Amino acid sequence: MEKINKEQLIKSLNPHQLGYVNFNLPNPKNGEYLLAVFHLVSGGSLNILQAAAEVAAESSTGTNFNVKTETPFSKEMNALVYQIDQDKNLVWLAYPWRLFDRGGNVQNILTYLVGNVLGMKEVSALKLLDVWFPPAMLEQYDGPSYTLDDMRKYLNVYDRPILGTIIKPKMGLTSAEYAEAAYDFWVGGGDFVKNDEPQANQDFCPYDKMVINVKAAMDKAVKETGNKKVHSFNVSAADFDTMIERCELIRNTGFEPGSYAFLIDGIMAGWTAVQTLRRKYPDVFIHFHRAGHGAYTRLENPIGFSVLVLSKFARLAGASGIHTGTAGVGKMQGSPEEDVVAALNILQFKAKGHFFEQEWSKIPENDKDAIALVQADTSHHVILEDDSWRGMKKCCPIISGGLNPTLLKPFIDVMGNIDFITTMGAGCHAHPKGTTAGAKSLVQACEAYQKGIDIKEYAKNHKELEEAIEFFSKGKK
Repeated sequence: MEKINKEQLIKSLNPHQLGYVNFNLPNPKNGEYLLAVFHLVSGGSLNILQAAAEVAAESSTGTNFNVKTETPFSKEMNALVYQIDQDKNLVWLAYPWRLFDRGGNVQNILTYLVGNVLGMKEVSALKLLDVWFPPAMLEQYDGPSYTLDDMRKYLNVYDRPILGTIIKPKMGLTSAEYAEAAYDFWVGGGDFVKNDEPQANQDFCPYDKMVINVKAAMDKAVKETGNKKVHSFNVSAADFDTMIERCELIRNTGFEPGSYAFLIDGIMAGWTAVQTLRRKYPDVFIHFHRAGHGAYTRLENPIGFSVLVLSKFARLAGASGIHTGTAGVGKMQGSPEEDVVAALNILQFKAKGHFFEQEWSKIPENDKDAIALVQADTSHHVILEDDSWRGMKKCCPIISGGLNPTLLKPFIDVMGNIDFITTMGAGCHAHPKGTTAGAKSLVQACEAYQKGIDIKEYAKNHKELEEAIEFFSKGKK
C-alpha cells in the first residue's frame, strides 16, 4: 500500500478510530502502560493506521463502532497506537495495564493482546513481536520461584550446562523400560531426564508405575555415581484434579526435594495450569514445554506472536524454564535472532529484545540497588536470593530438538553462555553403543569444551565421543 504522511493518516480516521490513536502520548514508558509492537498488514481497504486503530480497539475496550455505553473512564482504558513505521509495517501500541486482571493472570493479558484480534478480517498479517512490562506491573505477577540457580545448587553443577535427555522412543516403552533408559543415561554421567511432552497415563506405561520405577532407577544411579539426579515429570492432565494428583503422587513417592520437576505442556494445557503449578508448588522447578508454539511463532506465519513474546510471558507466569529453540543448530526451525534473543531475555535481569530493553525490576531502574542487580547479573553472580522484592527471578532456557554431542559447543558459541539445560534425545540414545555410551559422549564433549580442546582431538582418548562423532557425522538415523 502506498505510503501516506502522518497528517493524512490521522485525517483518514473516523471518530471511533481517533479514540485509539495518540502520536503525542507523553512518555509511554512512564509505568502506566504495557507496550507492544506488532507487524501489521491491512486486510482490505484500510490503511495501516486505520487497521492499527481497529486492532487497538478490539484488543482493549472497543469493538468496530462507538457504543452509547462508553464512559469518560472507560475511554481512559483504551489501547493507543503511539508510533508506526510504514516501511516495515510496524505499529506500537500502549495498553493501560489496569485493564488486566490484578491476580497475576497471564492468560488475561494474552486474551487482550493476541485473542480476538488475530481473527480480525481488517488485517491479513498481525504478529506480536515484542512486549515491555513496566515495574509496577511486574509486581502483580508471580515470576519464577525455583530457578536454574536452585537446580545448580542441588546438582552441584556450576561451570557447564545441565546435561539432559528426553527418553526415546517418545512413546511405546513400558514403565520398566522407561526407567531403564533413564538409569542408563544417569550412570553415563547425565544430570537431567525428562518425559517427552505426550507422556501421560498410557495403558502400556501406567503413570504411577512409571513414577515408582523412575524413583528406584534414580536411587540406584545416585548410589552408583555419587551424584544427584533430576527427573522432569509431565503432569499435564485432562483436569485440575488429575494434574494435582500426579504432582502429589510424585511428592509422596519419596523423591528428595530438588530431584524432580513438574513439566506442563503450557500452550496445550493453558496458562492457568502453568500458574496453578507455580503457586501450589513454589519449591519445584516448573518446566514449560511449548508444544504447539510453531502455529504462532514460526517466522513465515503472518499471524501470532514471536518466540520472544512467548518466552517473556512464561517468565511472567512463573515458569522455571521454557524451551527456547536451538537457534538453527538443531532440527527445529529457528535462528539466533529469534531463539538466542528469547533465551537471554528470560535469563538476564536486563536484556535487549527486538524493540524494547526489558529490565525485570520491580523498583525504579535508576535506583542504586536496581543498578547493582544488573551489574551483579552481568558478572554472573546469583541475584534475588534474599531481596526478591526487587525484581523477577530468572527463567531457564531449555534447549532441545536435534542436538547431539558434536553440536554442544556450536550451540554454546551461538548462545554465548552455559546457563541452560540441554535435553538431547536421539543425540544420546542413538549412539552405536547405546544410551550409557551416548551419555558419556555428551559428558566428554562438555569436558572438551571446558578444557578448550577441539572435540576431535579430545575424542582420540575418549572412545564414546569418538564413536559419536563418527556416527553423527554420517548423518545416520
